[in-house]
Amino acid sequence: MVTWFAGLFYLPRLYVYHSQAYHSDASDPISIERFKVMERKLFFGIMTPSAVITVFSGGWIWLAHVDYGGGYGVSGNWLLAKLVLVGLVIVHHFWCYRELKCLANDKARGHVYYRWMNEVPVLYLIAIVILVVVKPF
Repeated sequence: MVTWFAGLFYLPRLYVYHSQAYHSDASDPISIERFKVMERKLFFGIMTPSAVITVFSGGWIWLAHVDYGGGYGVSGNWLLAKLVLVGLVIVHHFWCYRELKCLANDKARGHVYYRWMNEVPVLYLIAIVILVVVKPF
């Protein structure tokens, strides 16, 4: 989970730099190609395998241990809220993929867009940690 979120924090930051290199007056094709390689490797080599492992292991902890007296089953509204947030994190992952494809095709948005995109996973992470630790409802 930590590796997945590290990628979710870092990839949009790469998008910011990529966008700035693309939209600057002194566009640097070598740097732009380097960003494309870095983004692709981060997404497919680190983020996506980490996401799959996180979702699989989280599901296993959540459901498989119920038979042995552990796990949470499907009770607790905090857990349902957490699952909704995890679903939104997965949607954010695919949003990162969509932007990866746009940047790979030289269709970069402005750097401010990617700066905002960079802040979204922070909100998800804070909310998920609070729900898991406090279990408010």
